[in-house]
Amino acid sequence: MDGKTTEIAPYLEALNDEQREAVFHWEHPLLILAGAGSGKTRVITTKIAYLIRERGLDPYSILAVTFTNKAAREMADRARLIDERAGQAMLRTFHSFGAWFLRRNGALAGLDSSFVIYDDDDVVSLLATIEEDIPKPELRLIAGGISRAKDYFFSPDSPELDRINYHPRFRKIYARYEEKLHSIGNVDFGDLIKKPVEILRENGAVSSRVQDRFRVILVDEYQDANIAQFELLKELAGPATYVCVVGDDDQSIYRFRGAEVRNILEFPDRFRGADIIRLQQNYRSTTNILRLASSVVAHNESRLGKELFSRRGEGKKPVLAFLPSQDEEAAFCADLIERTVKPKTAATAPVRWSDWAILYRTNAQSLGFETEFLRRGIPYRVVGTLKFYEREEIKDALALLSFLVNSRDEIAFRRVVNKPARGLGKATVDRIVEAASGPAANPAGDLEAAARSLLPELSPKASSGLRGFLTLIEEGRALIAQPAGPGGDRPGNSQDPKRGRRTENPESREELRGSEGLSVLVVKLVTDSGLADHYRLHEEIGSVPRLNNLQELANAAVEYPATMTGLLQFLEHIELDRSLEDTTNKEAGNNTVTLITFHNTKGLEFRYVIMTGIEQGVFPRDDKKGEDLEEERRLFYVGATRAMDELYLVSCAQRRMYGRTQNAEPSLFLREIDNAVLRIIGSSPHQWRTPGAYGSPHAREDRDSRDWQRGDRLYHDDYGYGGVLRVRETGDGPVVEVFFESGKELRFLSRQQGSAFTRIGNDV
Repeated sequence: MDGKTTEIAPYLEALNDEQREAVFHWEHPLLILAGAGSGKTRVITTKIAYLIRERGLDPYSILAVTFTNKAAREMADRARLIDERAGQAMLRTFHSFGAWFLRRNGALAGLDSSFVIYDDDDVVSLLATIEEDIPKPELRLIAGGISRAKDYFFSPDSPELDRINYHPRFRKIYARYEEKLHSIGNVDFGDLIKKPVEILRENGAVSSRVQDRFRVILVDEYQDANIAQFELLKELAGPATYVCVVGDDDQSIYRFRGAEVRNILEFPDRFRGADIIRLQQNYRSTTNILRLASSVVAHNESRLGKELFSRRGEGKKPVLAFLPSQDEEAAFCADLIERTVKPKTAATAPVRWSDWAILYRTNAQSLGFETEFLRRGIPYRVVGTLKFYEREEIKDALALLSFLVNSRDEIAFRRVVNKPARGLGKATVDRIVEAASGPAANPAGDLEAAARSLLPELSPKASSGLRGFLTLIEEGRALIAQPAGPGGDRPGNSQDPKRGRRTENPESREELRGSEGLSVLVVKLVTDSGLADHYRLHEEIGSVPRLNNLQELANAAVEYPATMTGLLQFLEHIELDRSLEDTTNKEAGNNTVTLITFHNTKGLEFRYVIMTGIEQGVFPRDDKKGEDLEEERRLFYVGATRAMDELYLVSCAQRRMYGRTQNAEPSLFLREIDNAVLRIIGSSPHQWRTPGAYGSPHAREDRDSRDWQRGDRLYHDDYGYGGVLRVRETGDGPVVEVFFESGKELRFLSRQQGSAFTRIGNDV
């Protein structure tokens, strides 16, 4: 099929015209500008299958990269449903591809294939061995600077490095860090992109071989690519390579991580002859929600431009609620949610707690909602808390595994050689490290060999403790060097089907279990090292879950073979995936309101969304100017387009910030909204009432007698919470009689004063 025939294969029938055009496109480079909710994943997975089925491409020659392992797995699964051969294509994250490349070609950069990938904490620990006089908080800033430098493809001698940190000492520390990391033989995340680029540039044979293999390169979420990733794409793409990138310039919100929106804006200039296809039909939101989101992001200058439209109809107008303070904000949100989940009439369509999401700019804003929800018994979850692989006990276990793989790994060695305490002081550990790096070291850098050579010179206590640690590592290495028994199990392992699973009873004192695959090694190291006992001894102060966490790590290792290759795959998977928090695959019965930052909502959708804290200084912050302000505007757009059916915006007159209550002004984004799509409730601030300041004062929607019913719950700007007792018609219009929690019973002429009411439910 060449895209010009009238017959359409069944798997292509579900595509709209623009999606089909993107799938059929060939020859020239292509930018698919995919708006929020426009079905980009369907397009890219269908395109992979189409290239194999209709154009006859060898799936082995297709490389598709994205930014999370979850997205890569989803792409692979969906493509295989169309054509099973799509499973032979390489679908990876950028960093996973870099690791794959370095395992095979790293020797050209002085790397052994068994290198370990350092995370942020490992980088800080390594820096601490170089600059012992620098406090840890400052080391974290330096580590962040090094990471950002590699995102921009800056080396220690790059003149542009001053853009990251102009202090001369930073350049020197960066250089020493690179030397130390190279001597250890490990890499950090930035190296997974930077080093492949350097190898491809310096080795024509490798470059030709890679370009000959990958004749098609597809990049998803291209707006999130950084400069180094663009450089990698450029090196991978040869003269005959078909390059197709998919992304949305209006959803580029990770500049703080190094993402560069210019990559997508300048794609047509950097890949000559490139075409642009816009996916503008939104399948998620109603028209009014899209109008609101688009009216704000349209104020950005750095965008290619598109007009989203929906087939779902106009939908309800988004609501803008002006409230007195953040306490009322929390109550307002709780009332809104309870009203839909616990309706008064059975005729109301059922709504789940999980249909709702509350969005905020910073994690600190979640406290008020948590307090209010706990008081009311509303189930919730906070997205963005400490992730599994960042917990102390997990990092300890991973350090044992890492040192077993690479005995030059100083960071892992320092973390666990004396944890739990084995009588090895800092001076002894330093002595071992110095011996490994000294001129007499044989082999160079091997901490295990250096430790063994020093055993006779240590005190009996230190010698005994160190010998036990070394024996543990030796036995662990021997365990995964043994051939597997029948069925893939190690000799002597129990066939109890319950073994290797998480302990059901959190109070259980049973030993950690592991009988399948690599879990045998994990359990052995954690148990024999004393880490399990170390955390069990502290169970009375809340450490019991740590044992469950260690068991969960062992459970994850079951899927990998108990071999050195399996261990390397396990560690690589963890390091590449540890920052990913799965917020969409909920367990059965996980019916909770989601509390989440705007940044974490990327890729998610909810029936009902409440965007809170829409005030100047909060969203956006006052220090956001130029490109930073444009990114904040894109963040607003991302938040708004998470909503499927209803969208609420909340702006407070006062907010507690920096330890005190401060007056707040509505966000400048609110003045950019097309007010024709808004329903405004609450007492609007003076700035909003002033014509030309924050939009027309006539944008407020009047109420009539049909709006108010007996039993309606409401909030009044002067009198607080109350309920409607009755509504009666008069010559001047409907009069609303309200009983307030304070005991006051008052009457209001709806047409004149109804705008001072905020409807929050029907609970009276």
